[in-house]
Amino acid sequence: MTCRFQKFDKAALDVKKLKSLPSNDDLLELYAYFKQATVGDADPANRPGMLDLKGKAKFDAWAAKKGTSKDAAMQAYIAKVESLIASLGLQ
Repeated sequence: MTCRFQKFDKAALDVKKLKSLPSNDDLLELYAYFKQATVGDADPANRPGMLDLKGKAKFDAWAAKKGTSKDAAMQAYIAKVESLIASLGLQ
């Protein structure tokens, strides 16, 4: 179990060292999996207001992962970071 957490922590650090910024869709997916892995399901009562477009997009991406276990979200986050490293490289 510790190994998975170590991989997750390493992926969270590695994503900050990518050579270039991932696409907005990739960033939203990373955010959603990270939040699902660390917090769990999004609470609809906390959805940002109508004028906060960025906040709403992030929240909606996270809410789309509802029901995904923390372990599965962690694995998906690690896989996404690994694919971004493969395509973008690290600094």
